[in-house]
Formats: sequence, structure tokens, C-alpha cells
Amino acid sequence: MGAGHAHKLYRHAHSPVHALPPHTKLAAVFAFVVVVVSTPREAMWAFALYAVLLATVAGVARVPAGFLLRRLLIEVPFVAFALLMPFVAQGERVEVLGMSLSVSGLWGAWNVLAKGTLGVAASVLLAATTELRELLLGLQRLKLPPLLVQIASFMIRYGDVITDEMRRMRIARESRGFEASGVRHWGVLAKSAGALFIRSYERGERVHLAMISRGYAGTMPVIDEVTASRAQWSYAFALPFAALVVCLLGWTL
Repeated sequence: MGAGHAHKLYRHAHSPVHALPPHTKLAAVFAFVVVVVSTPREAMWAFALYAVLLATVAGVARVPAGFLLRRLLIEVPFVAFALLMPFVAQGERVEVLGMSLSVSGLWGAWNVLAKGTLGVAASVLLAATTELRELLLGLQRLKLPPLLVQIASFMIRYGDVITDEMRRMRIARESRGFEASGVRHWGVLAKSAGALFIRSYERGERVHLAMISRGYAGTMPVIDEVTASRAQWSYAFALPFAALVVCLLGWTL
């Protein structure tokens, strides 16, 4: 099981974080996100400390700040949503730079922005230090339903194949003089999307039949058994444990 190629989010390096078993990193990131979400939004200093913890992990993993910041652009739609909240939310209003903003909206925007950014940053660090194949092995080790792991595996494996099919169809259209320049061309694009769906479905049927002919019975064989020592678990959970201490302080202070 696995995908043989590295994904674009992965950054090859020899670091203690890269060397950790994938299921320990998955569990640690999940625990960290749970702690961040559980932190009261009023404890702004706690979110600053969370950012410092992630920056420390990035430093240990040798992930440059620029690499991390560029990948954080994926949350731009959520940032736009957060920026709208002070304008549309109801309740007590406050004047900021001549604009009437909702107090609850400001707190909501801060809550979404702070927790969302930290969650995305933690996920980016996980992807930057763990190959896709290892992530799938880690999910399997954590007893995620096998069907979901297999779906994710095939999605990763055949994503590039479908993308290449789309590219060939686009080249074929352009070689015949087609250029999408308005609404009147949407019909051609819709037919292309339908043809792509049919081709992908038929490819999936052929792959499924080929797997059955080779003895597939609903589960994929485990080639590499991933294990982790107690020291590795402790090392991985240093991040969520430190975040938990900060969270508890945030609730008590």
C-alpha cells in the first residue's frame, strides 16, 4: 500500500521530527488541535505561546518560515470569512477607525483566525515532515476504518492520472481551435467533464477487476509494520503536552 511519489507539501530533511513514526505524529497533531480549540478565546497570550511552540517544532524539523507561510495561504477563504464577522454580527457595537463593529463579531473573528491558523500550521508541519505513504500507514496503524484508508490511498495514487487525463483533453480541445472565452462555451466544458467522469469510472472498474483477479478480498496487505517506542511517543507528545499546560493556565488565570 502507498504512493511512491512525494507530495508538494513534503520537505525532505533528516531531522528528529521526520524520523518519528507517522502514527505518533498524527496523534500528536490531533491532540494539539483539540487543546488549541479548547483554549478560551480571551487568553490571547496562550495563542502566542502556541505559535512559539509550532515555530520551535518547525526549527527542529528544519522547515523554513517562508515554506510554512506560503502553505498557510490555503486558509485565505477562512480569513476572509473572519474579517466579515465584525461587520455582520449583531450585538454591542464599538467604533474602530471610524467603523461600527460588533464586539461579539470581533471576538468571533479572532477566535476563528487564531485557532484556524494554528490548526492549519500544525497540519502543514505534519505534511512537511511525513510522506503520503507514511501518513497512510500511520492512519492504518491508528485503526482508522480500512475502507477509508484504501479510498485515500487510491485517491492519492490516481490523482495524478486523472490530472494528466484532463491535461490531454485540454490539449486536444486547443489543437482543434477551441478556446473557452465565455458562457457559450460552458456546454463544451461540461461535456468534457462528463467524459472525464466516465473515463475515470471505467478505469476504476478495470482496476477493481484486476485487483479481484489477483486475490483482493476487501483489505490491502500490510507490507511495512510501523511501530513506535515509548521514547518516540513521549517525544511526539511533547508538543500537545506543553500546549495542554498553556491551556490549563489559560482557564485558571
